[in-house]
Amino acid sequence: MSQHLQNQFDKLKRMILNLGAQVEDCVQGAVRAVEMRNEVLAQKIIEEDSLIDQAELDVEEECLHTLACYQPVAMDLRFVVSLLKINNDLERIADLAVNISEQAQFLTGEPPMDGAPFHLPEMARQVQGMLQKCLDSLVHRNAELAESVRQSDDGVDRMHRRMYEIVQQKVSVHPERVATLLHFVSISRQLERIADHAVNIAEDVIYMINGQILRHSRPHEAEGAGSRQAGGKPGA
Repeated sequence: MSQHLQNQFDKLKRMILNLGAQVEDCVQGAVRAVEMRNEVLAQKIIEEDSLIDQAELDVEEECLHTLACYQPVAMDLRFVVSLLKINNDLERIADLAVNISEQAQFLTGEPPMDGAPFHLPEMARQVQGMLQKCLDSLVHRNAELAESVRQSDDGVDRMHRRMYEIVQQKVSVHPERVATLLHFVSISRQLERIADHAVNIAEDVIYMINGQILRHSRPHEAEGAGSRQAGGKPGA
C-alpha cells in the first residue's frame, strides 16, 4: 500500500470513528432523556441530528473519492466498502435515537407510572454495550469482539418481548394509560432496532477483516425474526 493511500485510510478511519462517537452520545442522551423525563435533553438530541446527517454525507463523499482516485483492490477495497455500509448504519442509529427522544418528550407531559420505565434501563445498557463493542471491534480490527456483538442480539430480543408482555398486562389494568404504555413499547422497539444495526456493523467489521459475509446467517435468526414481527407492531 502506498503512503498516500495509507494516509487516506487513516483519514477515513478518523472520520468514521468521530461519527461513531457522536452517535454513541446521541443514544446515551436519548436514554437519559427517557429515564430523567428531561425534555430539554430530548430536544438537544433532536436538534443535533442534522450534524450527524452532514457527517454521514462527508464520510460517504470521502469514501467515493477514495474509490475513484485510488482504485483500491482486495482487502483495501473491503475496507472502503465496509466503511460505506457502517456509515449508513450509524446514521440510522442516530435517527432511532431521535425517535426515542421524541417519545421522551411525550412522556414528560404524562404523569409517572409505578415501575416505569419497566425494563428499559437494563435493555438500554445492553444495547449501548453492543454499540460500544462494535465500534471497538472496528478500532482494533477484532473479529472476536465483533462476533460477541452478534451473539448478544438474542438477549436484546428477549428483553423486547418481555417489555411487550409487561405492557400488555399493564393495559388491562390501566386502560386509561394506553398512549403512555404504547410509547414504552415504541422505545423498546427503537432500542431493539439499534441493536440490529450494531450487529450489522459488527458483521461488516468481520467482512472487512477476513472477507466473510455473515448477513442472513445470524444465530437463532428464525426465532428472532418471529419475535421482531410479533413485538414490532405496537412500536411501528
